[in-house]
Amino acid sequence: MASSSNSYVNGNRNCHGDNPQVKRAKWVVPSSQMAKNTHNPIRQIVDNMKIEPNPEKKMIALSIGDPTVFGNLEPPREIEEAVIDCIHTRKYNGYAPSIGYETARAAIAKYYTSPEAPLEAKDVIFGSGCSGALDLCISVLANPGQNILVPRPGFSLYKTLAESIGVEIRHYNLLPERCWEIDLENLQSLVDENTAAVVVNNPSNPCGSVFTKEHIQDILRVAERLRLPIVADEIYADMVFSGHSFHFMASLTTEVPILSCGGLAKRYIVPGWRVGWVLIHDRHGAFEAEVRNGLLRLSQRILGPNTLIQAAIPRILEETPQSFYQDTMALVQRNAELFFNGVSKIPGLSPIMPCGAMYMMVGIDIDKFPEFSSDVEFTQRLVSEQSVFCLPASCFQYPNFFRVVLTLPAEMVSEACERIQEFCSQHYMVGSSANGAF
Repeated sequence: MASSSNSYVNGNRNCHGDNPQVKRAKWVVPSSQMAKNTHNPIRQIVDNMKIEPNPEKKMIALSIGDPTVFGNLEPPREIEEAVIDCIHTRKYNGYAPSIGYETARAAIAKYYTSPEAPLEAKDVIFGSGCSGALDLCISVLANPGQNILVPRPGFSLYKTLAESIGVEIRHYNLLPERCWEIDLENLQSLVDENTAAVVVNNPSNPCGSVFTKEHIQDILRVAERLRLPIVADEIYADMVFSGHSFHFMASLTTEVPILSCGGLAKRYIVPGWRVGWVLIHDRHGAFEAEVRNGLLRLSQRILGPNTLIQAAIPRILEETPQSFYQDTMALVQRNAELFFNGVSKIPGLSPIMPCGAMYMMVGIDIDKFPEFSSDVEFTQRLVSEQSVFCLPASCFQYPNFFRVVLTLPAEMVSEACERIQEFCSQHYMVGSSANGAF
């Protein structure tokens, strides 16, 4: 009985046998290693910027990749009605299977299947937005100590997701002078025995590039030779300008296993609905033994995205008018052309015309602006003087560029160009040493 009395110290159970617990002088509650490893490069840079707009000028935020911000783009009424009808049935207020409703998965498979890359419902797994789908893919393919290859410039979330679980990021270069194609020699130089996968983003955030069929085939040949599975971030699938074509990576190979990530967010102007998916293109059963089951297990950590939106997916895919897609991309393309034509006339800036998605990258000849040591300082002063906020491309590990979003009203694009021109004319130094943006 005496031993049992020693198992309590200050009213707390002693988990170390007869050794009394030492009462701490203060609360010490450490965070997990995963939390310590989690960093968002965009937030790290933007949160430390002194963003104080000029109070005399209305803010024009070209920095946020959310097509709903300005209110000029709206989802089609048909998809809103589909969701409302699902609410009224009262059938979808409970839990769905962790991988998603069978009817929704079947609808996605039917919509995206092709003779070259057939899909069935079993090949679709839902996640919370495309970000959630990417998290599933990176988590299922890579272990701590391994590495994955991601583009530079590229979506910063790849780094956030991978490093949080102890996976190393290796950046392969994109080539601005070649419309942001992948530098395949550079990519191959990064591969070793610990490389688990390569992430390919097409169409691209932040570049707005769209790879040609021939370039995708070149990428696939490298992946096939090196036996590298691909995570294809295709959230901007089919969001291309006239004169350009989008090709799903899986449609161009019979050899390379691919996990394709997509979602409703950007094409349907509903990022807040948080429905994304993984399409499993399982060449030669490469994913059969472990990856398929691994995705199922990982999906069970969080029980899938919003059930009401899932239930509406069959109607969303069937009833959205083709004109909605066309009108949306026509607006974005007009804005891209307007911004490109306006900014290309400004000394010290080098815009690169995009081919799709909803972004443009603009090079800064930083030596021509000696007041500023970086793209971060350049964009910070642009906000304070002209109330135009562009995202410094250091957020994408690509200094001396900035990214603009192209979903705003046309009159705001014109106003932004005029303000940027005024800013550059005040700070551009004609006699400074030249150093091209690329």
